[in-house]
Amino acid sequence: MSIFSTHIHGIRRLVVTAAAIIAFLGVFVAQAQAVPVMGSRGGAKTLYVSPTGSNSHKGSADAPLKTAQAAVDRLGPAGGTVVLEGGRYTDQRISLTNRSHITLKAARGEKPVLDGKGITPPDGASGMIDIRDSSDITVEGLTVTGYRTNSIEKMPIGIYVTGSGDSITLRGNHVHHMGNDNGTMGSMDMNAHGIAIYGRDATKPISNVQVVGNELDHLVLGASESLVVNGNVDGWSITDNTIHDNNNIGIDAIGFEPTISGSARFTDVNRARNGVIARNTVSRIISEGNPAYYEDGNWCNCADGIYIDGGRSIAIADNRVDASDIGIEVASEWAKGSTNSIRITGNEVTGSRYTGLAIGGYDKDRGEAYDIAVEDNTFRDNNTLNDGSPEILLQYYVHDTSITHNVIVSTKSTEPVMLARDAPAGSAAKNAGVVLDNNRYVGRVAPGEELYIWNGVTWEGLTAYQAASGEDASSTYRTLRR
Repeated sequence: MSIFSTHIHGIRRLVVTAAAIIAFLGVFVAQAQAVPVMGSRGGAKTLYVSPTGSNSHKGSADAPLKTAQAAVDRLGPAGGTVVLEGGRYTDQRISLTNRSHITLKAARGEKPVLDGKGITPPDGASGMIDIRDSSDITVEGLTVTGYRTNSIEKMPIGIYVTGSGDSITLRGNHVHHMGNDNGTMGSMDMNAHGIAIYGRDATKPISNVQVVGNELDHLVLGASESLVVNGNVDGWSITDNTIHDNNNIGIDAIGFEPTISGSARFTDVNRARNGVIARNTVSRIISEGNPAYYEDGNWCNCADGIYIDGGRSIAIADNRVDASDIGIEVASEWAKGSTNSIRITGNEVTGSRYTGLAIGGYDKDRGEAYDIAVEDNTFRDNNTLNDGSPEILLQYYVHDTSITHNVIVSTKSTEPVMLARDAPAGSAAKNAGVVLDNNRYVGRVAPGEELYIWNGVTWEGLTAYQAASGEDASSTYRTLRR
């Protein structure tokens, strides 16, 4: 039997209704929909770019420029639109610093490819498309690939938004086959991202961000993530993206890292917050084979499809997560931090290698997770590693949290662990107010043979678990039809 990290038992019960979750989600969906949809801008300049163009041309459709950077540089303060014709663009990155009112987009029906092969990334974080301290920026319909390094000192990123800014839209782009190929086993110092939004200004956030309809795949990420919002990012949506076949986390909302340092680090300004992660498809996010996750002769099977690490006020709704190490995880990796006000609803999580849902710190040196509502989700056939891990895992310092009205299905004929919670650690307040009820547990084994682990003790059958824990009073267990 695996050793799990879990805790809690509620004195005060937190009741979160479906209506409350829908209202919570609606606020942020409305906010995301309010972000302006950008296209060609009335009265502003439109310039055209082609791999066969020339930077001595005027930038018209019949006399295009050769590089997107030349077109961006020609746009004045009023901004404008840069249209990239189809073809492969080599030896060029695109940089926007302190710019506004600019759209970079593919020509209708065409596929421009920004190919970073042969470009040496500078030290630190850099993007093939690099957007710094800019507002009212749209990147649409571009393919980014080939931006790679073997250096620990460099962090290649497909599309990188950083500093502060407002109204950023990344729509319909494809970022693939790029990353950090450093092979130092066990090192967490190699990093890369597909799309990254880093709010690094403690006084001004990056706000009104839409990341919609992109595809991110075959990324070599080291210790970093496929798609991340990190630090002072306030008001954002990540919707309708397809993320697959990457060797670390699919979608991550992060707080309390040294994205912002000094006195503001462990404050609300250094947290991704007020966001929506909805209708994404995330699959085959697996850390086995990633050198960053090799320790003491073993691989850590710990890449999440969706991860909230220190974020606040986030709705995770109607996503499909399949065949990843962990389906959805909600935790805070920093002891001085927390993750809170998270609504997880309507998701389908299947075929996770380790567990379908994990809440709380993975050891006693992490922060709290509280005010988490998990409702109307389906968790099915997780723990394909068959190591005795559960469909749902409650870890350290989880409190004031509800898990209700979910369908939890184990298809195992041996060790069918439906739910696991470790013995509590820390103060009573850090373990109180956890409610599980009205869940439907389903398994292959006969009633009374399925397993539940509560406060570190294993119980056979729902009735025994209910009596010992006081939880899931109205929940049911039935055997799968053969």
